[in-house]
Amino acid sequence: MFTELNSILNTTPDSFTQGEFVLLSDRQSDASFLIHHFLSLYLRARCKVWFVGLVQSFNHYSAISQRLGVSLTQAKEKGQLVFLEGLKESLSVLIPEDTDPGSQAMDFLRDPAVGLKSLYEFVRSSATSSGVGEHEAEEVEEKWGPPVLLVDDLSVLLSLGVSVGAVLDFSHYCRATVCSQLQGNVVMLSRCDGGEEEDDGDDEGSERLLKGLTHQCSLTLHVQGLPTGYCRDIHGQVEVCWRRRQGDGHHTQKKLFQYKVHDKGASFFAPGTSSAVL
Repeated sequence: MFTELNSILNTTPDSFTQGEFVLLSDRQSDASFLIHHFLSLYLRARCKVWFVGLVQSFNHYSAISQRLGVSLTQAKEKGQLVFLEGLKESLSVLIPEDTDPGSQAMDFLRDPAVGLKSLYEFVRSSATSSGVGEHEAEEVEEKWGPPVLLVDDLSVLLSLGVSVGAVLDFSHYCRATVCSQLQGNVVMLSRCDGGEEEDDGDDEGSERLLKGLTHQCSLTLHVQGLPTGYCRDIHGQVEVCWRRRQGDGHHTQKKLFQYKVHDKGASFFAPGTSSAVL
């Protein structure tokens, strides 16, 4: 959890906006450090977290969270964290074994054209169930805060043959269930590998996906490299955009910050105010 980012977003583990859809995106940079921030934030806030990890293993997320002072293993054991390991589940679908049939959440891999209904059903059934296992029921039942869904990252689904429309349907229904119905939060990461002027091939799909998600979300954090190129002391910039309903339309507020990722956190500062350039 990054304290400076919490200050920018006016958020703490004890006080955060419910019913919010947060979109993380990057272009020619890497916004994955923000996923780790929100994961540690909501676990510290004692929220019940469902994490759909499509690009890394549980051990990867666990190792980084450990540096941020959060134990994902303990969170899983307590029933606070439900982790869907996409890489592992994909193998069980593509190379099925009788002894380990795996979950049905990744069934879309057999036929991407059918969409992401199975993945949404995993989210819906998990989030709307009591979430109390047999071993928990025997002990004092833990009381968790609002539900939170994290997805890392949606753009991978395009590479697996899922259409942009199907991914947007999935995000829409997740928002309706988690944000509107359960008053929880959704955080999703989507990547655009090409430049802003590029609009062909796979990049066209990722651009369309990003535009569609932007219309759905209430908060956007877009990470990109510095326009001046590589800098050892400044790793990039992040544009924070708040979208709030106001009357019949939306009110948009944007702020730009530069950042540097450390081994155990990240620093955020206004452009041109880094100690390296002062």
